[in-house]
Amino acid sequence: MPTAPAASSRVPARVRTIIERQLERIEHTHDIKVVLAVARGSHAWGGASPASDYDVGLVFAPTDLRQYAHLERPDDTLVTQFSGEDNVDYQGWSIRKFTDLLAGSNDGALDLVRSPIRYRIACEPSVLDELRAYIEHTYNPMDLYHAYRGIAASNYRKYISHHLVRTDDELFPIVDTRTDSYVVERATEGTGDGTATMTIAADDERFTETQTKPTVKRNLTIYRASMAARYLQATGECGVASDTPTSPTSHDLPALEFEQFLTEQAPAVFDTERIERTQDLLERKHRGEGDDVVGDVVGREFAHPPVDIEPAIHARSGPVPGRLDEFTDELLAAVL
Repeated sequence: MPTAPAASSRVPARVRTIIERQLERIEHTHDIKVVLAVARGSHAWGGASPASDYDVGLVFAPTDLRQYAHLERPDDTLVTQFSGEDNVDYQGWSIRKFTDLLAGSNDGALDLVRSPIRYRIACEPSVLDELRAYIEHTYNPMDLYHAYRGIAASNYRKYISHHLVRTDDELFPIVDTRTDSYVVERATEGTGDGTATMTIAADDERFTETQTKPTVKRNLTIYRASMAARYLQATGECGVASDTPTSPTSHDLPALEFEQFLTEQAPAVFDTERIERTQDLLERKHRGEGDDVVGDVVGREFAHPPVDIEPAIHARSGPVPGRLDEFTDELLAAVL
Protein backbone atom coordinates (compact mmCIF):
# COMPACT_ATOMS: atom_id res chain seq x y z
CA MET A 1 0.00 0.00 0.00
CA PRO A 2 1.43 3.42 -0.93
CA THR A 3 2.93 5.45 1.86
CA ALA A 4 1.81 8.97 2.70
CA PRO A 5 3.44 11.48 0.37
CA ALA A 6 5.57 14.27 1.78
CA ALA A 7 4.06 17.75 2.07
CA SER A 8 3.94 19.24 -1.41
CA SER A 9 5.46 22.59 -2.40
CA ARG A 10 3.30 22.87 -5.52
CA VAL A 11 1.19 25.66 -3.99
CA PRO A 12 2.94 29.05 -3.69
CA ALA A 13 3.08 30.69 -0.27
CA ARG A 14 1.06 33.60 -1.66
CA VAL A 15 -1.81 31.27 -2.54
CA ARG A 16 -1.67 29.56 0.84
CA THR A 17 -2.03 32.99 2.49
CA ILE A 18 -5.05 33.77 0.32
CA ILE A 19 -6.67 30.44 1.16
CA GLU A 20 -6.12 30.91 4.89
CA ARG A 21 -7.73 34.34 4.74
CA GLN A 22 -10.68 32.94 2.80
CA LEU A 23 -11.08 30.10 5.29
CA GLU A 24 -11.50 32.69 8.03
CA ARG A 25 -14.21 34.41 5.96
CA ILE A 26 -15.98 31.09 5.42
CA GLU A 27 -15.95 30.37 9.16
CA HIS A 28 -17.40 33.80 9.92
CA THR A 29 -20.04 33.68 7.17
CA HIS A 30 -21.29 30.17 7.91
CA ASP A 31 -20.73 30.12 11.68
CA ILE A 32 -18.51 27.05 11.50
CA LYS A 33 -15.06 25.91 12.54
CA VAL A 34 -12.82 24.42 9.85
CA VAL A 35 -11.36 21.20 11.20
CA LEU A 36 -9.43 20.30 8.08
CA ALA A 37 -8.67 22.00 4.75
CA VAL A 38 -6.67 20.26 2.02
CA ALA A 39 -6.12 20.40 -1.72
CA ARG A 40 -8.48 18.42 -3.91
CA GLY A 41 -8.70 18.03 -7.67
CA SER A 42 -5.71 18.30 -9.99
CA HIS A 43 -3.38 19.90 -7.44
CA ALA A 44 -3.94 16.92 -5.12
CA TRP A 45 -3.37 14.17 -7.69
CA GLY A 46 -0.61 15.92 -9.59
CA GLY A 47 -2.41 16.95 -12.77
CA ALA A 48 -2.40 20.73 -12.42
CA SER A 49 -1.09 23.12 -15.04
CA PRO A 50 0.17 26.66 -14.32
CA ALA A 51 -3.32 27.94 -15.19
CA SER A 52 -5.26 25.48 -13.01
CA ASP A 53 -7.65 26.86 -10.41
CA TYR A 54 -7.30 25.78 -6.80
CA ASP A 55 -9.83 23.38 -5.28
CA VAL A 56 -10.02 23.03 -1.51
CA GLY A 57 -11.74 20.26 0.40
CA LEU A 58 -13.07 21.10 3.87
CA VAL A 59 -14.19 19.27 6.95
CA PHE A 60 -16.09 21.53 9.32
CA ALA A 61 -18.23 21.58 12.45
CA PRO A 62 -20.87 24.11 13.53
CA THR A 63 -19.51 26.58 16.06
CA ASP A 64 -22.27 25.47 18.42
CA LEU A 65 -22.45 21.67 18.37
CA ARG A 66 -25.91 21.80 19.94
CA GLN A 67 -27.19 22.52 16.43
CA TYR A 68 -26.80 18.82 15.68
CA ALA A 69 -29.64 18.15 18.15
CA HIS A 70 -32.00 20.70 16.60
CA LEU A 71 -34.92 19.77 14.38
CA GLU A 72 -33.47 22.15 11.78
CA ARG A 73 -30.00 20.72 11.58
CA PRO A 74 -27.10 22.58 9.96
CA ASP A 75 -26.22 21.73 6.36
CA ASP A 76 -23.91 18.77 5.87
CA THR A 77 -22.34 20.25 2.74
CA LEU A 78 -20.80 23.59 1.87
CA VAL A 79 -19.88 24.84 -1.61
CA THR A 80 -18.52 28.32 -2.25
CA GLN A 81 -16.11 30.10 -4.57
CA PHE A 82 -13.86 33.14 -4.47
CA SER A 83 -12.97 34.76 -7.78
CA GLY A 84 -10.13 37.09 -8.53
CA GLU A 85 -6.45 36.78 -9.28
CA ASP A 86 -6.48 33.25 -7.87
CA ASN A 87 -9.77 31.41 -8.32
CA VAL A 88 -10.42 29.08 -5.40
CA ASP A 89 -13.34 26.66 -5.16
CA TYR A 90 -14.31 25.24 -1.76
CA GLN A 91 -16.30 22.07 -1.21
CA GLY A 92 -16.84 20.81 2.29
CA TRP A 93 -18.60 18.28 4.47
CA SER A 94 -19.62 18.48 8.09
CA ILE A 95 -17.49 16.23 10.26
CA ARG A 96 -20.47 13.93 10.74
CA LYS A 97 -20.99 13.63 6.97
CA PHE A 98 -17.27 13.17 6.39
CA THR A 99 -16.92 10.25 8.80
CA ASP A 100 -20.11 8.70 7.43
CA LEU A 101 -18.60 8.83 3.93
CA LEU A 102 -15.36 7.32 5.22
CA ALA A 103 -17.37 4.49 6.78
CA GLY A 104 -18.81 3.81 3.31
CA SER A 105 -15.35 3.92 1.66
CA ASN A 106 -16.38 6.95 -0.41
CA ASP A 107 -13.72 7.86 -2.96
CA GLY A 108 -13.99 11.63 -2.37
CA ALA A 109 -13.63 11.33 1.40
CA LEU A 110 -10.75 8.90 0.99
CA ASP A 111 -9.00 11.32 -1.38
CA LEU A 112 -9.49 14.15 1.10
CA VAL A 113 -7.84 12.33 3.97
CA ARG A 114 -4.98 11.24 1.65
CA SER A 115 -4.35 14.66 0.08
CA PRO A 116 -0.64 15.54 0.06
CA ILE A 117 -1.34 19.29 0.36
CA ARG A 118 -2.72 20.39 3.71
CA TYR A 119 -3.80 23.99 4.18
CA ARG A 120 -5.12 23.71 7.71
CA ILE A 121 -5.25 20.98 10.35
CA ALA A 122 -6.87 22.01 13.61
CA CYS A 123 -5.62 18.90 15.39
CA GLU A 124 -2.12 17.48 15.67
CA PRO A 125 -0.96 16.24 12.22
CA SER A 126 -0.37 12.81 13.74
CA VAL A 127 -4.13 12.42 14.27
CA LEU A 128 -4.79 12.85 10.55
CA ASP A 129 -1.88 10.56 9.72
CA GLU A 130 -3.36 7.87 11.97
CA LEU A 131 -6.79 8.33 10.41
CA ARG A 132 -5.30 8.00 6.94
CA ALA A 133 -3.43 4.83 7.89
CA TYR A 134 -6.55 3.35 9.46
CA ILE A 135 -8.75 4.07 6.43
CA GLU A 136 -6.16 2.73 3.99
CA HIS A 137 -6.05 -0.47 6.03
CA THR A 138 -9.82 -0.99 6.45
CA TYR A 139 -11.59 0.48 3.38
CA ASN A 140 -14.02 -1.78 1.52
CA PRO A 141 -12.50 -2.57 -1.93
CA MET A 142 -15.92 -3.50 -3.33
CA ASP A 143 -17.42 -0.08 -2.58
CA LEU A 144 -14.37 1.77 -3.82
CA TYR A 145 -14.24 -0.28 -7.02
CA HIS A 146 -17.82 0.59 -7.91
CA ALA A 147 -17.19 4.27 -7.16
CA TYR A 148 -14.27 4.33 -9.58
CA ARG A 149 -16.18 2.28 -12.16
CA GLY A 150 -19.12 4.67 -12.00
CA ILE A 151 -16.88 7.71 -12.52
CA ALA A 152 -15.26 6.17 -15.59
CA ALA A 153 -18.51 5.01 -17.21
CA SER A 154 -20.49 8.20 -16.52
CA ASN A 155 -17.72 10.49 -17.76
CA TYR A 156 -17.31 8.43 -20.93
CA ARG A 157 -21.05 8.54 -21.55
CA LYS A 158 -21.29 12.28 -20.91
CA TYR A 159 -18.10 13.65 -22.44
CA ILE A 160 -16.56 11.21 -24.92
CA SER A 161 -19.12 9.02 -26.63
CA HIS A 162 -20.71 10.04 -29.90
CA HIS A 163 -24.39 10.60 -29.11
CA LEU A 164 -27.85 11.81 -30.00
CA VAL A 165 -29.46 14.63 -28.06
CA ARG A 166 -33.23 14.54 -27.59
CA THR A 167 -35.25 17.76 -27.48
CA ASP A 168 -35.40 17.46 -23.67
CA ASP A 169 -31.54 17.46 -23.64
CA GLU A 170 -31.19 13.80 -22.64
CA LEU A 171 -28.10 12.18 -24.15
CA PHE A 172 -28.13 8.83 -25.96
CA PRO A 173 -24.63 7.52 -26.79
CA ILE A 174 -24.50 5.99 -30.28
CA VAL A 175 -23.48 2.33 -30.30
CA ASP A 176 -23.93 1.79 -34.06
CA THR A 177 -24.90 3.90 -37.08
CA ARG A 178 -27.00 2.25 -39.78
CA THR A 179 -28.36 3.45 -43.12
CA ASP A 180 -31.69 4.63 -41.75
CA SER A 181 -31.30 4.41 -37.97
CA TYR A 182 -29.10 4.59 -34.91
CA VAL A 183 -28.60 2.00 -32.19
CA VAL A 184 -28.15 3.96 -28.98
CA GLU A 185 -27.49 3.33 -25.32
CA ARG A 186 -30.12 4.36 -22.82
CA ALA A 187 -30.18 4.33 -19.05
CA THR A 188 -32.46 1.74 -17.47
CA GLU A 189 -33.25 0.39 -14.05
CA GLY A 190 -32.38 -3.10 -12.91
CA THR A 191 -30.42 -4.23 -15.97
CA GLY A 192 -26.87 -5.05 -15.00
CA ASP A 193 -24.84 -1.92 -15.67
CA GLY A 194 -28.01 0.20 -15.85
CA THR A 195 -28.02 0.50 -19.65
CA ALA A 196 -29.73 -1.10 -22.63
CA THR A 197 -29.93 -0.34 -26.35
CA MET A 198 -32.73 0.91 -28.54
CA THR A 199 -33.10 1.80 -32.23
CA ILE A 200 -34.01 5.35 -33.31
CA ALA A 201 -34.99 6.23 -36.87
CA ALA A 202 -32.57 8.60 -38.61
CA ASP A 203 -35.43 10.93 -39.54
CA ASP A 204 -36.82 11.20 -36.00
CA GLU A 205 -36.97 14.98 -35.55
CA ARG A 206 -36.77 14.71 -31.75
CA PHE A 207 -33.08 13.76 -31.97
CA THR A 208 -29.98 15.61 -33.16
CA GLU A 209 -26.64 13.95 -33.79
CA THR A 210 -23.77 15.67 -32.04
CA GLN A 211 -20.59 14.94 -30.12
CA THR A 212 -19.32 16.37 -26.86
CA LYS A 213 -15.74 17.57 -27.14
CA PRO A 214 -13.48 14.67 -26.08
CA THR A 215 -10.65 16.67 -24.51
CA VAL A 216 -7.35 15.73 -22.89
CA LYS A 217 -8.84 16.49 -19.47
CA ARG A 218 -11.92 14.30 -19.96
CA ASN A 219 -9.94 11.36 -21.32
CA LEU A 220 -7.53 11.62 -18.40
CA THR A 221 -10.38 11.63 -15.87
CA ILE A 222 -11.73 8.42 -17.38
CA TYR A 223 -8.30 6.79 -17.48
CA ARG A 224 -7.64 7.60 -13.81
CA ALA A 225 -10.96 6.14 -12.67
CA SER A 226 -10.95 3.07 -14.91
CA MET A 227 -7.34 2.20 -14.13
CA ALA A 228 -7.99 2.57 -10.38
CA ALA A 229 -11.00 0.25 -10.59
CA ARG A 230 -9.19 -2.35 -12.70
CA TYR A 231 -6.10 -2.18 -10.49
CA LEU A 232 -8.17 -2.82 -7.36
CA GLN A 233 -9.87 -5.75 -9.06
CA ALA A 234 -6.62 -7.27 -10.33
CA THR A 235 -4.70 -6.96 -7.06
CA GLY A 236 -7.67 -8.33 -5.15
CA GLU A 237 -7.91 -11.35 -7.39
CA CYS A 238 -4.18 -11.96 -6.96
CA GLY A 239 -4.99 -12.72 -3.33
CA VAL A 240 -7.44 -15.52 -4.18
CA ALA A 241 -4.69 -18.09 -3.91
CA SER A 242 -3.88 -17.01 -0.37
CA ASP A 243 -5.58 -18.34 2.75
CA THR A 244 -7.28 -14.98 3.37
CA PRO A 245 -8.20 -13.42 -0.01
CA THR A 246 -10.24 -10.64 1.62
CA SER A 247 -7.51 -9.50 4.01
CA PRO A 248 -6.37 -5.85 3.79
CA THR A 249 -3.16 -6.91 2.02
CA SER A 250 -5.01 -8.60 -0.85
CA HIS A 251 -6.00 -5.27 -2.46
CA ASP A 252 -3.38 -2.64 -3.28
CA LEU A 253 -4.86 0.83 -2.95
CA PRO A 254 -4.01 3.00 -5.99
CA ALA A 255 -1.79 5.95 -5.10
CA LEU A 256 -3.57 9.30 -5.18
CA GLU A 257 -0.59 10.88 -6.96
CA PHE A 258 -1.27 9.72 -10.52
CA GLU A 259 2.34 9.84 -11.73
CA GLN A 260 3.32 7.65 -8.79
CA PHE A 261 0.56 5.22 -9.69
CA LEU A 262 1.61 5.06 -13.36
CA THR A 263 5.29 4.47 -12.60
CA GLU A 264 5.13 2.26 -9.50
CA GLN A 265 1.84 0.35 -9.60
CA ALA A 266 0.29 0.35 -13.07
CA PRO A 267 3.03 -1.77 -14.75
CA ALA A 268 1.91 -4.78 -12.71
CA VAL A 269 -1.53 -4.70 -14.36
CA PHE A 270 -1.47 -2.67 -17.60
CA ASP A 271 0.55 -2.97 -20.78
CA THR A 272 3.23 -0.45 -21.71
CA GLU A 273 1.24 1.08 -24.56
CA ARG A 274 -1.72 1.84 -22.29
CA ILE A 275 0.51 3.43 -19.66
CA GLU A 276 2.42 5.52 -22.22
CA ARG A 277 -0.85 6.75 -23.72
CA THR A 278 -2.00 7.86 -20.28
CA GLN A 279 1.32 9.49 -19.45
CA ASP A 280 1.11 11.49 -22.68
CA LEU A 281 -2.29 12.83 -21.62
CA LEU A 282 -0.91 13.71 -18.19
CA GLU A 283 2.04 15.59 -19.72
CA ARG A 284 -0.31 17.51 -22.01
CA LYS A 285 -2.47 18.41 -19.02
CA HIS A 286 0.64 19.72 -17.24
CA ARG A 287 1.43 21.88 -20.27
CA GLY A 288 -1.98 23.53 -20.13
CA GLU A 289 -3.51 21.55 -23.01
CA GLY A 290 -6.33 20.05 -20.94
CA ASP A 291 -9.06 21.56 -23.14
CA ASP A 292 -7.52 20.38 -26.43
CA VAL A 293 -9.80 18.00 -28.36
CA VAL A 294 -8.07 14.64 -28.93
CA GLY A 295 -10.92 12.24 -29.68
CA ASP A 296 -11.59 9.01 -27.81
CA VAL A 297 -8.19 8.03 -26.45
CA VAL A 298 -9.55 5.62 -23.84
CA GLY A 299 -11.85 3.38 -25.85
CA ARG A 300 -15.38 2.36 -24.95
CA GLU A 301 -14.45 -1.08 -23.59
CA PHE A 302 -11.69 0.15 -21.29
CA ALA A 303 -13.91 2.96 -20.01
CA HIS A 304 -16.41 0.37 -18.71
CA PRO A 305 -14.84 -1.94 -16.09
CA PRO A 306 -16.94 -5.03 -15.32
CA VAL A 307 -20.19 -4.37 -13.49
CA ASP A 308 -20.09 -7.64 -11.58
CA ILE A 309 -17.11 -8.62 -9.46
CA GLU A 310 -17.06 -11.37 -6.86
CA PRO A 311 -18.12 -10.14 -3.37
CA ALA A 312 -16.40 -13.10 -1.73
CA ILE A 313 -13.12 -11.77 -3.09
CA HIS A 314 -13.58 -8.01 -3.03
CA ALA A 315 -15.96 -7.16 -0.18
CA ARG A 316 -15.06 -6.61 3.44
CA SER A 317 -16.83 -4.89 6.30
CA GLY A 318 -15.03 -1.55 6.08
CA PRO A 319 -14.00 0.86 8.86
CA VAL A 320 -15.47 0.29 12.32
CA PRO A 321 -17.91 3.12 13.21
CA GLY A 322 -16.75 3.17 16.83
CA ARG A 323 -13.16 3.71 15.77
CA LEU A 324 -14.19 6.52 13.42
CA ASP A 325 -16.08 8.11 16.31
CA GLU A 326 -12.84 8.14 18.29
CA PHE A 327 -11.13 10.00 15.46
CA THR A 328 -14.08 12.41 15.33
CA ASP A 329 -13.65 13.16 19.03
CA GLU A 330 -9.95 13.92 18.50
CA LEU A 331 -10.66 16.19 15.54
CA LEU A 332 -13.41 18.07 17.38
CA ALA A 333 -11.33 18.50 20.51
CA ALA A 334 -9.06 20.81 18.55
CA VAL A 335 -11.82 23.31 17.73
CA LEU A 336 -14.05 23.16 20.83
